[in-house]
Amino acid sequence: MNAHQALAVGEPIGAQAATSPGDAPDAMVRFEGISKVYPAYRDKPGVHALQGLDLAIARGSITGVIGRSGAGKSSLVRLINGLEKPTTGRVVVDGRDISALAGRNLRLAQRSIGMIFQHFNLLSSRTAADNIALPLEIAGWPKAEIRARVAELLALVGIADKADRYPSELSGGQKQRVGIARALATRPNVLLSDEATSALDPQTTRAILDLLASINRELGVTIVLITHEMSVVRQLAKEVVVIDAGRIVERGHVADIFTNPQHPITQSFIAEVVGDSLPVSLASRLRAQPVAGGQAVIRVQVRGTGAGDTLVARLAREVGIDVALLAARIDEVGGQHVGSLTIGIPGGEGAAQQVLTWLAQHQFASERLGHVA
Repeated sequence: MNAHQALAVGEPIGAQAATSPGDAPDAMVRFEGISKVYPAYRDKPGVHALQGLDLAIARGSITGVIGRSGAGKSSLVRLINGLEKPTTGRVVVDGRDISALAGRNLRLAQRSIGMIFQHFNLLSSRTAADNIALPLEIAGWPKAEIRARVAELLALVGIADKADRYPSELSGGQKQRVGIARALATRPNVLLSDEATSALDPQTTRAILDLLASINRELGVTIVLITHEMSVVRQLAKEVVVIDAGRIVERGHVADIFTNPQHPITQSFIAEVVGDSLPVSLASRLRAQPVAGGQAVIRVQVRGTGAGDTLVARLAREVGIDVALLAARIDEVGGQHVGSLTIGIPGGEGAAQQVLTWLAQHQFASERLGHVA
């Protein structure tokens, strides 16, 4: 989207309140008072992987869980699929306390939880069709039903012509499609994606994320997207949960988090995706102090397609100040257009303060970047 299109974007970030994942009225996955402590072992100290975690993930949603390495993401996944037990609290999946199950009851519950892995985890001695069939064989399905289900899944993920190929004959994206089909084999209600695209190139990543979005729409399966890449969250998720040092530090609708991140770790994730939206020619001229005859530079966070006047036109009309559009960047996040406009305000400190006050009154998040001649 170019700068002229961006001018039509003028919705304040607070105009569309999003339901927090923690307030989901119909939760598919719920963490209640969770902590997970790995005890000390030999010369290794104990680790508090998760601390004081309360979280609900809505049924049928796509929720991204993002954090740096060691933040606790892997522990969270292993609690959902019952591979780990919490030290305190309980994990409820589709109404069942998965943390209280063991043996056969746990194995039966795990069939309703599909898992997609970063490195595919395919058996090299089995064809694509046979890899997909494996969980159905373990579950004791009749052979005829297995063949029909495998054919259905191969078509669903777009590799019906690769049924007899071995993993060594498949590309990375095709291998991950096999992994997705296998994860869906037993018709799970929850699909866990653990860094499923981090081993893929950008083009293949987009294709796999599009496939997951299609699966969510068509099957209604709840997807929990574990990642350290905000670009993945931006493309696929509607809700995001940010974890740092075993705690939830921020959560909400992806568009809200992108336009107004509060926690430093969230801000760093978003900066990696968006980068500096200022052109180099403008950034190189920024000064901390006012410049005689210059302009104050203000960045305004915006969201939505607008409903009439542009932000710049509204400012000029309602505040009575000629505003210059210096830069604009708009992205699609969580199904909404979000981004920033960088504007120049002539007239000294009084005019700049007047604009900042107007923006605050109309719920536009803004920041003064500096001054230019």
